[in-house]
Amino acid sequence: MRVQRVTVLGAGSWGTTFAKVLADAGRDVTMWARRAEVADEIRERHTNTAYLPGVPLPERLTATTDARAALDGAQAVVLAVPSQRLRENLTAWRDLLPSGAILVSLAKGVELGTHKRMSEVVADVTGGEPGDVVVVSGPNLAKEIARCQPAAAVLACADHDRAVAIQQASYTTYFRPYTNTDVVGCELGGACKNVIALSCGMAAGLGFGTNTMATLITRGLAETARLGAALGADPLTFAGLAGVGDLVATCSSPLSRNRTFGERIGRGESMTEARAAQGGQVAEGVTSCRSIRELAHGVGVDMPLTDAMYRVCHEGVDPATAGAELLGRKQKHEWS
Repeated sequence: MRVQRVTVLGAGSWGTTFAKVLADAGRDVTMWARRAEVADEIRERHTNTAYLPGVPLPERLTATTDARAALDGAQAVVLAVPSQRLRENLTAWRDLLPSGAILVSLAKGVELGTHKRMSEVVADVTGGEPGDVVVVSGPNLAKEIARCQPAAAVLACADHDRAVAIQQASYTTYFRPYTNTDVVGCELGGACKNVIALSCGMAAGLGFGTNTMATLITRGLAETARLGAALGADPLTFAGLAGVGDLVATCSSPLSRNRTFGERIGRGESMTEARAAQGGQVAEGVTSCRSIRELAHGVGVDMPLTDAMYRVCHEGVDPATAGAELLGRKQKHEWS
């Protein structure tokens, strides 16, 4: 498979960045934007100041608000909308998708209610197979990649040829994609890291330091791996880019929306205040902590850190209280 014509549905920071990567790799890219002013700016000025201020976009990248026009002739379609809006948006686009186009998911989360991973949501809506969807994961902070800082990603798909096609379409001098066939592990790593990043942000807001951060990252990775094992993921995936790689980046960087949101809560801001400060950008972990918690309970997996984030975000528990409860849990062997 050789992919030349790509459509990116969604014009947020990560969608725009991935579109830039594809264009820099020599692909012809059309973006769909919900707002006319965003599409006009990308098409006419080759910038997206609402989401990537100061970043010039390639000339071969264009944009429109017309989904039919954007999708016409696409060989690959990149879904770049928030996880909890994927089903609604994809349902509206379903009949416009070109036959045979490779579907690529940038969303990281677990759907509320259904507890489905994003590839499963795509399959539900399109009537395809979850294994046909290429999932993008890894330490992918959009603003750094948009500025051409070196980074890697993992492209997971049960159909290795599809993953290779997107790998070839997105390889640049600054962006190195690897392939993987463990869709379950890559999606769980990408979803769970947002919840763990919330906890790291809260710890920072409470004034805690590096030891605390390292503890949260490693214990968060342990509970993510437990969930993955219960759902059939490859344990090695969590030692890779979609696991520890994404976790470290999202938990440690001020560019991470989830970490920043958590830090505001840790400093004493309300959920409403923290949301307002995000400027319209979504902290996926706030919703994902509920759906991941329910998924874990359904398969009998203990995820205490995720439980704590749920209680803070949805039951109003103070972060300091949640932290004290975590430390006060029954002592046990590290891997039990």
